[in-house]
Amino acid sequence: MFLTIKASGNAIYKEKGSKFIGKAVSCSTGKQAVEIIAKTRKENPGCVHVCYAYRLGAEKTQFRFSDDGEPSNSAGAPIFGQIKSSELTNILIMVVRYYGGTKLGVGGLIQAYKTAAKTAILNSHIIEDEEKLNLRIKFTHQTLHIVMNKIKSSRCDILEKKLDKHPEILLSVPKRNQELMDSLKKITGVKIISL
Repeated sequence: MFLTIKASGNAIYKEKGSKFIGKAVSCSTGKQAVEIIAKTRKENPGCVHVCYAYRLGAEKTQFRFSDDGEPSNSAGAPIFGQIKSSELTNILIMVVRYYGGTKLGVGGLIQAYKTAAKTAILNSHIIEDEEKLNLRIKFTHQTLHIVMNKIKSSRCDILEKKLDKHPEILLSVPKRNQELMDSLKKITGVKIISL
């Protein structure tokens, strides 16, 4: 089990004319983080920096942070520090800065980025979650009702559903939910692919 966020949180911190917009979002892969950061840059064309930090996985071993042109360790590290002190994972925090004309110095920047990140976390919905596997289940139309009954009676989330000529479902299944995988494997014509 680990702590993460379910609903995104936002924050605004102002200092000497500069505006720092904190955004905490749920994120489970590095690729997803890169896409969200790129989208945020596009949505904020007048900003001077989009500094960020993320941590992924139940083991909390995958992480990255960036100062995005701010002085070294004045933005990304303080944002990442807030993720660590809140014991969160599967989270991306970005702080978008609009420059106000007055330099804040390294100490002022650290305080601004730290505060925007912390407030964004406080404005998020923190939940307890568990490590999950993504599985693609391929099956036949003859086994559709059996497969769906097994899925409905277990604790998992349907991420994608295709019920055309070659039916398949993408599931997010808690790792410890071995009985679902075992019961699906017993059904003739069902193929399970771990992603």
